[in-house]
Amino acid sequence: MLTPTEQARQNMVENQVRPWDVLDLRVLDVLRSVRREDFVPTRHRSLAFADVALPLGHGEVMLKPVVEGRLLQALALRGDERVLEIGTGSGFLSACLARLAAEVTSVEIHADLADAARARLAAAQVRNAKVETADALAAFAPSGSYDAILVGGAVCTLPERLREWVRVGGRVLAIVGESPAQQVVLHTRATEARWTSASLFETDVPYLHGGEPPRHFTL
Repeated sequence: MLTPTEQARQNMVENQVRPWDVLDLRVLDVLRSVRREDFVPTRHRSLAFADVALPLGHGEVMLKPVVEGRLLQALALRGDERVLEIGTGSGFLSACLARLAAEVTSVEIHADLADAARARLAAAQVRNAKVETADALAAFAPSGSYDAILVGGAVCTLPERLREWVRVGGRVLAIVGESPAQQVVLHTRATEARWTSASLFETDVPYLHGGEPPRHFTL
């Protein structure tokens, strides 16, 4: 018999995530097995499986479960990839990515959030994900290239520097545009010089630090 927490997690997957066209069995299994409640700030633990974004501080949020599921599915990870996540937040998506890929590097600009995410990942015995404290949109220098990059918060436009870090055949998944009409866009590097882009779905999430749209001044 399932415990109340296990049943709530199962209900989240079956009644929220799956009906939102998340049908990848690997992704659904990861969302069932990674203890989301362990990555939620203590004061919001009762909302761990609710269909809401949860505040983390510094204007960042833990994304809704349905958005997390769609993002993980869109990356279509096979298990052998080297993945870069921009915006660690709670560390929950980092833990999920670590189940779906070979190696995950997550970059968080806020030192307190990075420290908390490291502690949660260690407690969950996630050994193939590391968290670095840096400004990924401005100053971060990666070690090598990646098969996939997940931008875990919104950016007004995709920073060109991210494209340089992706191998041919790799992809960047980012939430781009101006609130409240943002688009989740999958950018795939077809050749060294050619990229393709596909808009997958609409959402509205907070911007990463440095990814905000320019201010519009009116008289």
